[in-house]
Amino acid sequence: MNTAPAASLLAARARRTHRTAWSAVVVALALVSLLLGTFALTVGATALGHARAERYAAADAVVAADQTTRYRAKPWGGGQETAKAALTERIRLPWHAVGLLRKVDGVRAAVPDSTFPVTAESSGGVALQGGSWEAARLAPYALRTGRAPGAADEVVVSAGHGASPGDRLRLRAGGATRTFAVVGVADGRDAVHFTAEEARRLAGHPGTVDAIGLLAEPGVGAAELQARVRAALDRAHVRDARADVRAADDATAPLVLTGDDRGAAEQLAAAPARSALLAMCGAVAGTVVLVAVLVIASLVAQALRQRAGELALLRAVGAAPRQLRAAVGREVLRVSLVPVLLGAVASVPACFGLLGLLRSGGALPSGFEPATPPWLFAGVLVTAGLTAGVARLTAFLGCEPIARARPAAALGATASEPARERPARRITGLVLLALGVSAAGTAALQSGAVAAAAASAAALTMVVGCAVLGPWIARGATRAAAAPLRRFGGPAGRLAAAESAAGARRLGTAVTPVVLVTAFVLVQLAAGATLSRAGDKQAVAAMRADLTVTATGDGLPPGALDRLRGAPGVAAVNDVVRGTVVLAGREAGSPALERLPVLGVTPDDLPRTLDPGLVEGSFADLGPGTVSVGRDRARSMDLRPGDRVRLRFGDGTERSPRVAAVHERSLALGEFLFTRVELAAHLTAPRSTEVLVAATPGTDPAALRTRLRERLATEPASPGAQAPGGLADVSLRQNPPPVRLVAEEQRAGEILAGVAVTAIGAFTVIAVLSTLTLIGIGRRPALGLLRLVGAGRAQLRGMLCAEAALVAVTGLAVGTVVAAVPLAAFSFATARTLPYLPPFQGLLIVAVVAVTAIAGTLLPGRTALR
Repeated sequence: MNTAPAASLLAARARRTHRTAWSAVVVALALVSLLLGTFALTVGATALGHARAERYAAADAVVAADQTTRYRAKPWGGGQETAKAALTERIRLPWHAVGLLRKVDGVRAAVPDSTFPVTAESSGGVALQGGSWEAARLAPYALRTGRAPGAADEVVVSAGHGASPGDRLRLRAGGATRTFAVVGVADGRDAVHFTAEEARRLAGHPGTVDAIGLLAEPGVGAAELQARVRAALDRAHVRDARADVRAADDATAPLVLTGDDRGAAEQLAAAPARSALLAMCGAVAGTVVLVAVLVIASLVAQALRQRAGELALLRAVGAAPRQLRAAVGREVLRVSLVPVLLGAVASVPACFGLLGLLRSGGALPSGFEPATPPWLFAGVLVTAGLTAGVARLTAFLGCEPIARARPAAALGATASEPARERPARRITGLVLLALGVSAAGTAALQSGAVAAAAASAAALTMVVGCAVLGPWIARGATRAAAAPLRRFGGPAGRLAAAESAAGARRLGTAVTPVVLVTAFVLVQLAAGATLSRAGDKQAVAAMRADLTVTATGDGLPPGALDRLRGAPGVAAVNDVVRGTVVLAGREAGSPALERLPVLGVTPDDLPRTLDPGLVEGSFADLGPGTVSVGRDRARSMDLRPGDRVRLRFGDGTERSPRVAAVHERSLALGEFLFTRVELAAHLTAPRSTEVLVAATPGTDPAALRTRLRERLATEPASPGAQAPGGLADVSLRQNPPPVRLVAEEQRAGEILAGVAVTAIGAFTVIAVLSTLTLIGIGRRPALGLLRLVGAGRAQLRGMLCAEAALVAVTGLAVGTVVAAVPLAAFSFATARTLPYLPPFQGLLIVAVVAVTAIAGTLLPGRTALR
């Protein structure tokens, strides 16, 4: 029998009849489609994004070292897999590669390029980027006025710097301060161009080059040029300048970059930011999908539950199971089509807004360019289809018990709530709760990203378990609240107790979204607040210095550190540098690479300037080839003083330093502490930009600050050397701010967490409101009956308020318990402290849930109360 006409008729009639009930679901469907589309487009734009080519925009190809480190391992029960991580420090090419590439057929010019920091002291300490005028043709940066530099003391500056041909600039570069004559002004920004020979000398690595830009002969395409250059490099066995010390798993042959890939050779921060953002967006998107599926399933199931009697009547008068399923499916599809398409369309500007927020917040480096080709926006149709598909699947499952029932028994099956829930549901819920507690235990035994992932998984698993156990949770809350309601609530309280006891399933459905929003928001907000608070406390406790000296551009002038150490009243000078290391390990058996921020310190001056909190070993043993490891990291890797830890520095160099000490304050000072000399050897441009100064006992820090500034400004670095002149780029601060290392992806994580909390929090609040509205619409006949038998408006209003309070209190209590389990494990594993949430945020959560519960309960009952 053809069921299409009957199903279409039933769907159309039901949609018109239940327009008010479906309106509560429409808003949630639109928001789900909006969220899924926004994160899908953001992930796609990030995955397709690339580093922007600026200095190499006119080059047909760029030869640069591979800025990727690799780790190969065999996962459990599988073949070999490779994990990759972008490196943050420049790996250079040998200089002889320039001559080799100039001989390649089809290469018109091979231009070496190396950049270095420059400080314009005569312009107030402005930080500039230095390079050769020869390499300016790769952009190309054309002269606006003047001429090219022809002598070692001549430069061309970028437009906007304020200089003109004929001016003289005092520039500090390559460890020296000199006066240069401006002979030209060119395109570009914040750059200063020297002669090729002078730029090579100032760069400080005459035997190597950062990258080589290639200009092709007329008629030679980029692909052909790439193939020829690749073949020439392979024949000559050219390797990067650190091939002898890089990790064995890494490919050390240079890369030949064309098209959009050229930007990777100049924007080193783009690749790490892209990988970190992809990982975090993927995690947030996964959470969004799970929350959306749970909420949509709950709302559609509740909308159908209000009509269980109607569907049972259709079954009783002879409607076939296929007709019921088809009718419900078509009705849900018609209801969801418009809102999911509107949400999908709105996700396009929302995606650009999210990318702009990440850019303005510093989560995306200026050199990274997200890609948004036109075909990418077709992906919102997939997310819209997914949203509608989830709603339709839930509708099928919701009507299945009635569709399978015998016609004679259909009405009896929906006459009242079941006295007992199925045992399988209780077992499933308890198993999910047990899995959540187990995941929380895993978080307590791990550290870093693994602990955070385990805590998030624990929270989601426990929320789903609470949703499955909703009726039992509601019955327990009703029994606990029954006596106070009957004793102190008067007639309204007695009505609320009776209604709640009779509608445990209904109450459980209302409590579930409250648990969801409470647990999710608490986990997201408290996890970040706990780490930030613990890190700040550790940073304050670790600071021992009285003054800090900071400099921009090329760092402190030559000899400044010696002048600081020799000044009266100075007890210790700690020249601090910051870098990164990559740690190879396994996650669930698969190879993984974790990038960590690290600190390089002066060991002899460490005790008086910084206190990392010694746990084991001795900082006196910290020297070349050694490292101090954070306590939690040492525990997770089973390291003790004397052991060796295998890691890779920011330039890909792999080493196995010996553990000299184990320190406690790793949230502030990093998981690994090296000597400054050890870490500086693996930095692109090691400069003295942050120096901690400790005063001798009894010395006034304010007087010492004045004395040090005068000493830096007047004393030369060595006999016959020039005095540094102005110190506009150098600042000395009394009561210095604590030293605090922040992972490069933390800022992006904070922004994404804020977006996720705002978006999903608002979404689940609307879900709470929609769920309560659906329940209220279904209860209008019962409320009208209570009015007919004599219940007053005030009594009914008091009953509804008591029920709203019961829903809010139960949801907040259960959600807090659900969040507290993974949060406690995560906080103990990462910060050795209890979870922390700012009081204002906690009060805001309670207020939003309370207002939403009251509004969702009272508004649908206004008609009956009249």
